[in-house]
Amino acid sequence: MIKCGRPRKGEECLSRDRLLDTAFSLFLENGYGNLSLETIARDARVSMRTIYSQFGGKAGLFGAVIKRCSDQFVTSLSEENVLENSPEEALISFAKQFLYRITRPEVVRMRTILIGESLRFPDLATQFYEQGPQRTLDHLTQFFARQQQTGYFAAVDPHFLADHFLSALRNGRFQKLQLGLEPTPDEAEIDVWVRQSVGLFLRGCLNNVRG
Repeated sequence: MIKCGRPRKGEECLSRDRLLDTAFSLFLENGYGNLSLETIARDARVSMRTIYSQFGGKAGLFGAVIKRCSDQFVTSLSEENVLENSPEEALISFAKQFLYRITRPEVVRMRTILIGESLRFPDLATQFYEQGPQRTLDHLTQFFARQQQTGYFAAVDPHFLADHFLSALRNGRFQKLQLGLEPTPDEAEIDVWVRQSVGLFLRGCLNNVRG
């Protein structure tokens, strides 16, 4: 018997996850401009109406895909998690997850697609920036601002601190990775990368011992 009416909450979550998984795979395979919403709806086994009602269209769906990726590391900066660790440990935990996610081949591929098609589709660039880099920057800014209130960090613009911390992570090695000139780092390599970056960011490079 065919079931009518609104699906239960658990079924809605499964449907949304299936849609985002399918959209992610199809964006990787086809790019953005060449992929139709009809194809996504068919492969995800949802209606076009569902996509429009939940995401507003293809750009909104792409933004939701990016947001789900960023969810996996911005939550490590929540107040609850920070209370369980020192600010330095919180930054290390965030940075490991951040670098691991953005250096995966499929995510590098997604960024390549974005760069290639953003001029043709401004909404695509907007969704990517708002749900990815801007959202990450905002969470880091809030983290630094909270820690400044405790006296852990100096009274420097927290947005400036967040921006420079992300720049320290997305260094020349990441640029080479984006160009296909660097192999995908494993977890051990990311651990070294993160600890060096966080250590330099927190303590600087000046030798405080003067003769």
